[in-house]
Amino acid sequence: MRWLGRRSSNNVVDRRGNGGKVIGGGIGTLVIVVIISLITGKNPLQYIDSSAVTDTQTAYVPTPTEEENAKFVSVVLAETEDVWNKLFDEQLNANYIEPKLVLFSGSDQSGCGAANAATGPFYCSEDSRVYIDLSFYDELKNRFKAPGDFAMAYVIAHEVGHHIQHLQGISDKIHQQKQQFNEKDANELSVRLELQADFFAGVWAHYAARMNLLEKGDIEEALNAANAIGDDRLQQQSQGYVVPDAFTHGTSKQRVFWFKKGYDSGIISEGDTFAAKSL
Repeated sequence: MRWLGRRSSNNVVDRRGNGGKVIGGGIGTLVIVVIISLITGKNPLQYIDSSAVTDTQTAYVPTPTEEENAKFVSVVLAETEDVWNKLFDEQLNANYIEPKLVLFSGSDQSGCGAANAATGPFYCSEDSRVYIDLSFYDELKNRFKAPGDFAMAYVIAHEVGHHIQHLQGISDKIHQQKQQFNEKDANELSVRLELQADFFAGVWAHYAARMNLLEKGDIEEALNAANAIGDDRLQQQSQGYVVPDAFTHGTSKQRVFWFKKGYDSGIISEGDTFAAKSL
């Protein structure tokens, strides 16, 4: 992605080093919790033994690589702002309210509760903020075998996609409906919500390409990331078998399909995953 020299967002809140807590067990524990949370769709913090969370007095010093990643994330957020401000005006006849993006290290507090590196990137509708510990960049590259800067850009665009859903009242409506359904049907609604966020990420990529931001191989990086974090693939890796009724984010094939559909069309209204008969 051609991001060097482009503007950074004014909506980044850097809270790295403020959490002051780390998870005992090291990177192995983090990986396991991330995978379990992606499979179940539940709060990853419930899987962490509180006795394994300890205070640390060491001053936080980011590495040069992490600083570069922080700058990259800020530029990607700025590019989503430019695209969605334009699309809300042109396609929805509405004003786009830009989200904040919180960089944290180890742990933090969000409007939706405790934030932790183990959760991976997530969006909180209660405070309209995207939360991310930049260590996820390494997880994406090393654990999920989805390297590349545009793979990370896809992840950020996906979380911003949840913000788009929040602004349109979609996510609140779905969360209310889920409370009335059994677990299987509630999971299907979760899948449709996540796939729509993938579609919105694709819409953003469509206009990023028009702005000549993309380099050769960028879309392939995004598609590889979408494929890497499908429910079926994660379940197979973690437990050796697949349970479709437990899917909450969609299969690898579904996630690739909806991202690509958004990328090909660039039209918000074509991403109604809830009306789709098949995903």
